[in-house]
Amino acid sequence: MDITVIALALILFLVVFAIIQYNKLIRLNIQVDEGFSQIEVQLKRRADLIPNLVETVKGYATQEREVFERVVQARAASTTASTLPAVAAADGALTNALRGLLAVAEAYPDLKSSTNFLQLQEELATTENKVSFARQFYNDTVRSLNTAVKTIPSSLFVGLAKVGEREFYEVDDPAVRNAPNVKF
Repeated sequence: MDITVIALALILFLVVFAIIQYNKLIRLNIQVDEGFSQIEVQLKRRADLIPNLVETVKGYATQEREVFERVVQARAASTTASTLPAVAAADGALTNALRGLLAVAEAYPDLKSSTNFLQLQEELATTENKVSFARQFYNDTVRSLNTAVKTIPSSLFVGLAKVGEREFYEVDDPAVRNAPNVKF
């Protein structure tokens, strides 16, 4: 009788342990998906601000056509990107294009003092901070998931949970790694 109770207790322990490890992997995988979604939400928010910013700058700096075209093209690419590498590349290109747009704005004192432009700059700065925090959250959750996938005991349940290592959110161009410099 004692052996049966010990065997049942051991089996129950192993089942509970397996469930805990399985749920841990699923939870981490969901957090990574959530982190990526937050990046996309903030990039969408930034993309939605850009047409207003471009139109405001256009009103003051009509001869800067190529800067506007670069911003519009980068925005279009960022709204259609769906995979992690494509989103990161589009994000980098858009950040570079925004730097060019803000550099143009520096050359126009009337534009820099425009209330509308200042509000848009503030919104863009806030959004850039949110993008940065979303990237950090994503990479933190990827680190947690990748650690769980590679370490025992959770690595024993990776196949059961159908979870694998995920890529970190990385920007290839070191100049793009920083948010655009938004001055007031």
